[in-house]
This record gives sequence, structure tokens and C-alpha cells, in this order.
Amino acid sequence: MQSVITLKEVERRVNLAQASANRRRLGTAAAVMLSLFLTACTVGPNYQRPVVTTPETWRAEAPATKVDLEWWNQFQDPALRDLIREALESSHDLRIAVARVDQARALAGVTRADQFPTVNAGASASKRRFSDTTEPRGFGGESNRFAVAADLSFELDLWGRLRRANEAARAELLATEEARNVVQMTLVSDIATAYLRLRQLDLELETTRRNVTSRRDSLQIVRDRYEAGLTSALDLHQAEAGLALTAARVPELERLIAQTENQLSILVGVPPRAIARGGDLTAQTAPPEIPAGLPSDLLERRPDIRLAEAALVASNARIGVAKAESFPRISLTGLLGVESADLSDLFRSGSRAWSVGGGLTQPIFNAGRTRNNIEFAEARQREALIAYEQTIYQSFRDVEDALIAHRKSREALAEQTIAVRASRQALDVAESRYRSGLTTYLDVLDAQRTLLAAEVEESRTLLTQLVAVVQLYRALGGGWELRG
Repeated sequence: MQSVITLKEVERRVNLAQASANRRRLGTAAAVMLSLFLTACTVGPNYQRPVVTTPETWRAEAPATKVDLEWWNQFQDPALRDLIREALESSHDLRIAVARVDQARALAGVTRADQFPTVNAGASASKRRFSDTTEPRGFGGESNRFAVAADLSFELDLWGRLRRANEAARAELLATEEARNVVQMTLVSDIATAYLRLRQLDLELETTRRNVTSRRDSLQIVRDRYEAGLTSALDLHQAEAGLALTAARVPELERLIAQTENQLSILVGVPPRAIARGGDLTAQTAPPEIPAGLPSDLLERRPDIRLAEAALVASNARIGVAKAESFPRISLTGLLGVESADLSDLFRSGSRAWSVGGGLTQPIFNAGRTRNNIEFAEARQREALIAYEQTIYQSFRDVEDALIAHRKSREALAEQTIAVRASRQALDVAESRYRSGLTTYLDVLDAQRTLLAAEVEESRTLLTQLVAVVQLYRALGGGWELRG
């Protein structure tokens, strides 16, 4: 017998279908709105680069805007290049910095993983004996329990706490990478400076030994004249004292050379050893002029500025993490598996077990801990901002100092070269007059001391100029390329 469907029944079913469709559309809309809410609601300030006052031009000669990362090739010294290449591979400071980058990268991965569900799988087996003497009496015995299940837990990041933590971790990773770049830049400049200092000591030692030889020859002349009765014992003793004082500089310079070699060895990352030499100090080249550029370029080029900004980004994101602790924390949990009293029944269809759930935690009272965490994060952000500004201003000073040192040392070197040439001529005149008996040996001693001091000062001024070039490269975050 067939049932008859009335018109009212048809209308009722149509209305139910429409209502069901409306509920599905509302559910879809709600899901879309919830998805947008979950991704859009992020507490805490968004990072914006602070406005820092920068000079429009440099006070001295202005550096270029293009970076030459291997700026040490400007000196065209193969021994220096070999030292730097070896240091980039074996320096302990640089290897420590690389290890810290690896640590920060791993921590960033851990923080990022908190944004995703956690799924665990497990199995358990237990056997239990119940007492016959407990209530209800007579229901004692044994029971078995076998289970295999997978559980899931997931925190809904409604307020962006996990996203802010991930933002901070990524910024901290970037900070460690920039810290490694700072270590590398500092290492290269320190090696170049120490190597140039070593070559200056070599030149000073060579100059001193040459002066010792000259004074020894002069002493022999004085001794011959003394034995011939042409001069007094005063001249002889003055010549002997002058020779001894000059010769005493040799072991002191040798000590400084050995210690500088030890310093270079440690910078390179090897035990103390002798350092191979390349070109003489006077053969080192430096750019005669420095092309033009803009001070604001430093904000993008210097790794220590990028490091300070990354630290500022991280501290800014930590404010959001702290503020999110004031809002409810919602977590979802789920379990799916099989459970049975007998191992043989564990994977039968009727052994399936599952559960779903959710939890909400809302801080009510914690004695001001959340508020103080927020204030702490905000204070750290202010500290990072001040450090960022200070790093920028210090970088401008570094460039200005290096520029003025390069320019003024070049001017001083020109004058020092004239002084050395005049001192040599004065010594020749003093020795000629002494041989002719027109003056005492004191004039010769004064001329010798003046020449030695002038030659040493010339080498030190040259070193100052070359080190200024190194410091300028470092201050510019890597250097420049000369434009043809």
C-alpha cells in the first residue's frame, strides 16, 4: 500500500530544506568570519621604523654608496688576504657567532611550531586486580585494558600571542645573523689593523737597526780620532752612549713584533706562530680620494645598525605577547583510537573510542603579574629604541672620525716626509763638519736623534693613514668601490 503525500507535507519538507540550506550558509559565513577574526586580531603595536635625524652631508670628504665587501683587496697585499681568508674559516669568535645563529634558528623553529596542532600517538596496556572485600562485596577479580590512540591539542591564537612570539623569534634570529656580520666585519678590520701595525713595527725595526749600524760606524770614527788625539774623551763617551741607547730599542721592538704576531694568530684562530709578510708598509696603497655619497645609506649598510633594529622589532613584538596574556586562552583537544579489555579485540570495529573537547582559561587574579610583564616589555622596547638611535649616531661619528683621520694624516705625512729629507741632509752636514773639526760630536748626536725620530714618526703617520682607511671601511659597513 503506497502512502499519499499531502500538499502540506510537501510544503513542510521544502521549508525544512530551505531552513537547512540557510543554516549551512550561516555556518559557512560564521566560519569565514571566525577565520578572519583569528587572523586579524593581533594585540600589541605593529612595528614602524623610528624616524631618526640624519645629517644631509658629511663634514669631511663623503664616502660612496656602493659597498665592496672584500675591501681589504684595496691594499693589494697577498699575505693580508691569506690571513683574512684563513680567519673567515677558523676564527673562534666567528665560529661562536655562527653557533649562536644556529641556536636562534632552532629557537625560532620551536616558537613557530607552537602555532600548529600537536599530535601524539601512544599505546598502553594494564592489568588490575580488584579486592573481593570492598563494596560491593563479591565483585572482585581482574581486568585488562589495552588501548592505542592518537591525541591532538591546538591553541586558538585569537589574540595573536603566538604570532607575536613568532615575530619576535624571527627578529631575534635576524639579530644573531647581523651579530655574526658585526663579528666578521670587526674581525677583518682588526686583522688588517694588526697586520699594518706589524708591518710598521718591521719598518721601525729596520730603521732602528740601520741607525745602529750608522752609529757604530760613527763610533769607530770617533774612536779613531780619539786615539789620534784629535778629539776628547767626552765625544767618545757620547758616541758610545748614543749607540747603546739606540741599540736598546731593538729588543723592545722585537718584543712588540712577537706580541703582535701572537695577537694576529689568535685573531685568525690558530696557536701563536710567525706571521708571513707581504708588501712593505710603504708599498700599501690607499685611495687618494673618496667618492661622494649620502649619510642615510648607513642605515641599510652597517650590520650593527641592522642588529639594533632587529632587537627593536623583537622587543616591540614582545609587547604583544605580554598583552595577549590578559585575554582568554582557548585550546582544543581531541582523541581517536581503539580500546579493549582483550588484546585480540583491540582492532575490532566496536573497539573504537574518541573524544573531543575544548578549554578556556581566563586570568582573574595574579597579583599584577600580567600588568608588570607588559610594563617590562614596554620598558625593554624603549631601551631598544634608545640603543637603536645611539647606534646610528655612533655610526655617523665613526665615519666622521675616520674621514678626518684619513685627511689629516695624509697632510701630516706630506710634512713628515719633508722633515725626514731635511734631517738626513742635516746629519750629512753635521758629520762633515765633525770630520773637519769644525764642531763637536754633540751636533752629530742631535742630528742622528732627530733623523731617527723623524723616520719613526713618518712610519707611524703612514700607519695612522692606512688604519684610518681600515676604520673608514668598517664605519661604512663594508667599504666602497671606486668608480671609473
